[in-house]
Amino acid sequence: MSRIGKLPISIPAGVTVALNDGVVTVKGPKGELSQKVDSSIKTIIEDGQVTFEVDENSPVNYKQKQAFHGLYRSLVNNMVVGVSEGYKKTMELVGVGYRVSNQGNLVEFSLGYTHPIFIQLPSEVKVETKSERNQNPIITLESADKQLLGLICAKIRSFRKPEPYKGKGILFQGEVIRRKSGKTAAAK
Repeated sequence: MSRIGKLPISIPAGVTVALNDGVVTVKGPKGELSQKVDSSIKTIIEDGQVTFEVDENSPVNYKQKQAFHGLYRSLVNNMVVGVSEGYKKTMELVGVGYRVSNQGNLVEFSLGYTHPIFIQLPSEVKVETKSERNQNPIITLESADKQLLGLICAKIRSFRKPEPYKGKGILFQGEVIRRKSGKTAAAK
């Protein structure tokens, strides 16, 4: 069995977890999320805890059942944490002239291209941008859905990936880019 899958998920106060036709629905103060669980995994909700067990009678092979066991436990745990506390990612734009601004959920990036880049974020994500003088612009994203937040961060990061020579690009706050020396350092 999966070590991760065996751990029970404790349900915090103010959060309700329901199972209906193989779909786990989690409701809390930050929103409502749902996830379909494969039929080879049994979901048990009792005593303020959610546990997952492998169904030995299902036709899915053993390795796949083990993988599903840990996967669905992690997904439901992320949903419980998301609707109770939420997730937050902070990104930093490093580069001369790089700017970001938002109007509602429409975010505009100026990243050294000939045109600005616009991205419309879903309503589940809250966005906040901050630009101060002599500081790198910062974009803060908050959501109850960890998967959606990670997907949006990956999309934003793809506009200007961090590069190792000058250290420019869109980075997560606190991320350190390993710097490389250029051609001139190697020639000496």
